[in-house]
Amino acid sequence: MSKAKKGDQVKVHYTGKLTSGEQFDSSNGRSPLAFTVGAGQMIKGFDDAIPGMQVGDKKTINILPEDAYGHKNESAIIEFPKSNIPADMKLEPGMKLQLQNAEGHPVPVVVSEIKEDVVILDANHELAGKELVFDIELVEIKPA
Repeated sequence: MSKAKKGDQVKVHYTGKLTSGEQFDSSNGRSPLAFTVGAGQMIKGFDDAIPGMQVGDKKTINILPEDAYGHKNESAIIEFPKSNIPADMKLEPGMKLQLQNAEGHPVPVVVSEIKEDVVILDANHELAGKELVFDIELVEIKPA
């Protein structure tokens, strides 16, 4: 039976959790996730876990922040003037919003704090700074 290697197209079923056990994503009930091993389509720690697996293999891996979504970047925490927010918009901590960068691309942010004159917005990936746990099952390999 062949083993997955860099360049192969693979399909996996997975469940992603935090170390607390809280699940943040899963392919359960959906089609398996398809990607090319080593092509940079996945976070590094997930991609690195696939070579050597065979169809039917299952494993659980822990991925540190540096091999996932990185550590929190303090420069991605923005003080946004309340005067730039529509008066009828009711903000709450934890609320997800979307800003635009200078090039007009969407930037997802989360309201982390509301102060008197500013709203503190966090543009870090929601999983930045977190250790992730994935249960992975390799379901298909198409050799490169």
